[in-house]
Amino acid sequence: MIRVHHLNNSRSQRVLWLLEELGQPYEVVRYARDPKTMLAPQALRDVHPLGKSPVLELDGRRLVESGAIIEALVERFDPDHTLSPSPDDEDERLRYRQWLHYAEGSAMPPLLMSLVFGRLRSAPMPFFARPIARGIADKAMQRFIGPQLQTHLEYVERELGAYQWFASDRFTAADIQMSFPLEAAVVRAAERVGPNIRRFVERIHARPAYQRALETGGPFELGR
Repeated sequence: MIRVHHLNNSRSQRVLWLLEELGQPYEVVRYARDPKTMLAPQALRDVHPLGKSPVLELDGRRLVESGAIIEALVERFDPDHTLSPSPDDEDERLRYRQWLHYAEGSAMPPLLMSLVFGRLRSAPMPFFARPIARGIADKAMQRFIGPQLQTHLEYVERELGAYQWFASDRFTAADIQMSFPLEAAVVRAAERVGPNIRRFVERIHARPAYQRALETGGPFELGR
């Protein structure tokens, strides 16, 4: 049995979706974030020292990092390359690998920084410190985070104009990996998101396997 340690509103939603696309049975162990801190509970740290989600249990081993988990599951359960690139198509194979790594290596950092500095502006603090904290957050957004976020979203927008999906014109696990940063962008940076990205998000939300994963994983609200 495949077991997924799943934290609400987290990257582990992608793993549930992939397993639904693969048609593999699995067990979900759910964890809830602290409503005040939004951090994972100690119980998840007891599963893995990082206390992050997803954690996958497969063949008696525990695996972390959503990209590595996706690669492991596709290698094991997708022998016909339904969700992975054809071994005979070098262009598709290289694009697939690029997007698997780009999602967390390049796309997520500015989105995460945007979230952190956004929370800094409204975090509880002495009244005399608020203008200083907000000034720091605003300057960071204007001078670094905002331009970086804009650069990445424009890049993704152009790429989705060339192909319907990320690796090629067919859906692959690279699209599952890219779903999380783009869903987050639609919620957290809506004014910067172009029509190609919005159409991509609409297409993935319409997939039956995506809907089944939501039923299993529970509410998925990246605006929090």
